Parts: sequence; structure tokens; C-alpha cells
Amino acid sequence: MMTRLILAGLILAAAGSAARPRSAPLYDQVLLNIGIVCKWNNACIARQQRAMKSALGYVKKQGAAWKVEVCNRNSARNGTRKDWIGFNNCIRNTAIRRAPPRAANRRR
Repeated sequence: MMTRLILAGLILAAAGSAARPRSAPLYDQVLLNIGIVCKWNNACIARQQRAMKSALGYVKKQGAAWKVEVCNRNSARNGTRKDWIGFNNCIRNTAIRRAPPRAANRRR
């Protein structure tokens, strides 16, 4: 009888944790950005999240942190939100070179 109670408790605990709602997207900036880019289409969100994990893994493994700056700078030029699929393609592009250092603003 005791094992049945323990088993029932484990099943209820697992069901309760699976039913727990996630935090609101307003508090998760990455999910909010992906949701806006994808217009909350679940298939698109899944593709974006796979690309995000792939890009972050590539940067961590390859140590190409300077490419993050270049890809972010390139994405800021058009003023729209950068999607993770495009960022993943940019970060893996072998033709991308380091950006020249920015000149300091000089006051006259």
C-alpha cells in the first residue's frame, strides 16, 4: 500500500509540474523577440529557437565572439528585428571579416 501511495504522489507531482504555466513572454525578452518576428506561429518559433541554440553553440565552440559584434552591427543597419536564422547564417559565414575599429568622436 505504501508503494502505491508513493507512486501516486510521484505521478501527481509530475503532472503538476507539467501543467505549470510558463512565465509571461513580457519577462522573457528572447521569446518575446522571437514571437514578434514569427507573429506567434509555433512552427516558426521552433525554427528560430533551433537556430538560436545552434548559433550560440557555434560561438561558444569556435570562440568567434568578434563575429557577434559584426553580425549585430550589420543587423542594426536596416532597423528591423534580427531573426535568429539570419544571425546563425551570418555567424557561420566564412566571408565575414573583422570590422575596422571605430574612430573616436573628436570634439573640435
